[in-house]
Amino acid sequence: MHIKKGATVSRLLAGVAIPKMFHARQTFDRTRIAPAEIPTVVHAQLSQDAFRSRILPGSQIAITAGSRGIANVDIITKSIVDFVRECEATPFIVAAMGSHGGATPAGQAAVLAGYGITEQTMGCEIRSSMETVEIGRSECGVPVAIDRNAYESDGIIVSCRLKPHNAFRGSVESGPCKMLTVGLGKQRGAERVHSQGMGLIARNIPSMAKVVLERAPVLFAIPCIENAYDETCHIEAILPEDLLDREPELLRYAFTRMPRLIVGSCDVLIIDEIGKNYSGTGTDPNITGTFSTEFASGGIEVQRTCMLRLSAASHGNALGIGLASAITQRIFDDIDPEAMYPNCITSTVLSSARIPCVLADDREAIQLCLRTCTGIDRARPRVVRIPNSLNIGAIMLSESYYADVRSGRYQHLEALDAPCPLVFDESGDIEPMQV
Repeated sequence: MHIKKGATVSRLLAGVAIPKMFHARQTFDRTRIAPAEIPTVVHAQLSQDAFRSRILPGSQIAITAGSRGIANVDIITKSIVDFVRECEATPFIVAAMGSHGGATPAGQAAVLAGYGITEQTMGCEIRSSMETVEIGRSECGVPVAIDRNAYESDGIIVSCRLKPHNAFRGSVESGPCKMLTVGLGKQRGAERVHSQGMGLIARNIPSMAKVVLERAPVLFAIPCIENAYDETCHIEAILPEDLLDREPELLRYAFTRMPRLIVGSCDVLIIDEIGKNYSGTGTDPNITGTFSTEFASGGIEVQRTCMLRLSAASHGNALGIGLASAITQRIFDDIDPEAMYPNCITSTVLSSARIPCVLADDREAIQLCLRTCTGIDRARPRVVRIPNSLNIGAIMLSESYYADVRSGRYQHLEALDAPCPLVFDESGDIEPMQV
């Protein structure tokens, strides 16, 4: 499908005024672990006897690496690899990402390479396979599968990010338990986790993780948590026997580290770039309010959302576009259904992959959203613009917010300049915001 610029749609949108915008800074707690300190932190965690003693000399140790965008993931992974070698064991990395990467070994290896995780950079073998082993059934009767390479190793180290999920709420959400069941479950295991619908996934993940912890050689987990600036702020090793108790506690902490759009509501949200490196659904609904199911809520209250670009790191997986009101021709042309649809088939959630209104350029995508809003002050529409859902320290706001921001109505939000017109090039596009 190709949108013809200058035809009927363009004529209908030509008179829609886009408000002046100003740059603003949101300030959040910035407790963090500097990248240079990460190897030391990882080493300190794993050097505790309870963890080090589990890595036996000469053993083959599987280390998980997934598809989520994780700050410093290459440094964290390499630090674990180096520690395993220090223990005189042989590390290898397992691509643990469910159905992502097009649900193919090559696709999943390519995703890892995009994050800087290759055999050359890590100094160890990467085993990317979709082959799994059946290891039992959960107490809910769901069959449990796990990556064969990991299962047949002498020990598994679960490395991942721990954070709120984008489609459900539960005692555990995105974290080690999900990595054990969805990530290491590959396409087959991930499909089974989701098979009874998102309404039951909060039950399935911990009950299936219990089976993996009992029957697979899991040594320990070492999840990381990020602050509001997409920076590593916490790394903690957890013994398998403690995981089902400790992960919920860390999830509560992770919620307190989440950023937010401080203004709370808007008429139109502009997202410069979406992608799997930002969220499983392209953009984190905990920030943007664009949830794919009724089993989670939060984020900014918004009437229309437009998405302008797809990240190269997504490899054509544009999952999340179905939650937008409008996307650009640029995103549409970048979609690879073979990379995107396996996620839908596996999760049973189709809404994230539906095609919204496709517009010729950035200007018209924004104009369509403004024109189709209802019950708003058209002379002073409330527009928020973000670079992506991970980096929202620097944002843009329309002039309707300016007086309130300047007066101090919004705590931890300051204006950096005065409202000015957005600058579009001759193609109708705008330069991406600087992160």
